[in-house]
Amino acid sequence: MRSPDELIDGYRAFRRGTYQQQAKLYETLGQGQNPNVMLIGCADSRAEPADIFNAAPGQLFVVRNVANLVPPYETGGGQHGVSAALEFAVTALEVEHIVIMGHGGCGGVNASLSAANDKPVGQFIAPWVKLLDEARDKVLAANPEDPQRALEFAGVEQSLKNLMTFPFVEERVKTGKLTLHGAWFAIALGQLYWRSSTTGEFELIEA
Repeated sequence: MRSPDELIDGYRAFRRGTYQQQAKLYETLGQGQNPNVMLIGCADSRAEPADIFNAAPGQLFVVRNVANLVPPYETGGGQHGVSAALEFAVTALEVEHIVIMGHGGCGGVNASLSAANDKPVGQFIAPWVKLLDEARDKVLAANPEDPQRALEFAGVEQSLKNLMTFPFVEERVKTGKLTLHGAWFAIALGQLYWRSSTTGEFELIEA
């Protein structure tokens, strides 16, 4: 856990170390960005995309929220933070890949399971994780040994499905300009599972 003073100390260390080593990169990035991958991950502090994929600044366009969810396309009222970022990444940055990355021990997934037992969590969390209702009900009907983990994988599938409801995503996927991917990260073991484009199964990536 870091205090504000420790954050400032961390910034100073960044300026003396990483920034000095990559000053030219940051100068270039100051003129604009051109990532070819959008990653939608969970806000969980333990699943940091840049660390997991050893990515440099400017390489990943990252959106993080509770349970790495993508809502379905709709044009009604409400604030569309994920949808706005998705539109920018696809239509302005023209990313070539979108990765939905779930992770082990996800609190948002746990909140969805809790709601199934008539114990909704939070004023804002509960309505947000309702996006998992369809996937959760299918998982629970299948009675898996580990419903938490099963729903973490199913939630990635649900978000991939929801991505295809956006016309600008669907059009680019069908023309081969955009590819969608699923991943899941086991925090305690530092292991990444990648969704096979042929079988739809999540397969362990060998280190």
